[in-house]
Amino acid sequence: MRAFALRAGELTGVGEDVFFLTKDEVLSLLAGDDSVRRFIPLRKETYERYRALPPYPTIIVGRFDPFKWAADPNRRSDIFDASAPAAPRSDSSDTITGFAGALGVVEGIVRRLDNLEDSDQLQPGEILVTTMTNIGWTPLFPRLAAIITDLGAPLSHAAIVARELGIPAVVGCGDATMRLKTGDRVRVDGGKGCVEVLEHVLDL
Repeated sequence: MRAFALRAGELTGVGEDVFFLTKDEVLSLLAGDDSVRRFIPLRKETYERYRALPPYPTIIVGRFDPFKWAADPNRRSDIFDASAPAAPRSDSSDTITGFAGALGVVEGIVRRLDNLEDSDQLQPGEILVTTMTNIGWTPLFPRLAAIITDLGAPLSHAAIVARELGIPAVVGCGDATMRLKTGDRVRVDGGKGCVEVLEHVLDL
């Protein structure tokens, strides 16, 4: 198909701009209908606008407007959740809220992991803070005192596995990974779906 398009571009004189036309428009152009050329400039301009955007977040939840997202100075590059508050919550707040994932109350030290490859840093009895989990994270759960996630709901992987193992879980917090870091001390109430920050580790 690419070879056909390139040959059509060569025969009609539009060159690689042929890729800004639909298949039917290419066939019309080959048949002598030059009017379809008028679509090319606007489509090229649109393509360049999208091309100039920063890389999209790895995880996108809900309706995503890439231009509105890119214009936000507080945008996250890891996840986008359309249901999250438009304005970030104040970091001065001592409480982080989410969904009640699994019952239980526990105090402990945070271990924030941005990816599974860093799981060797996790110490037994720590509270895992991460964006979200999937089946690959399951072997870590028996070592946890609790789990906190940015994304998820009561039927998400983190919540289900935590309930099976009796580990408190608060899921779908939205910005837990932005507000907590390794070494922070927190109190997790899985039944109420809230995390109380008891002590922030000092930045070195």
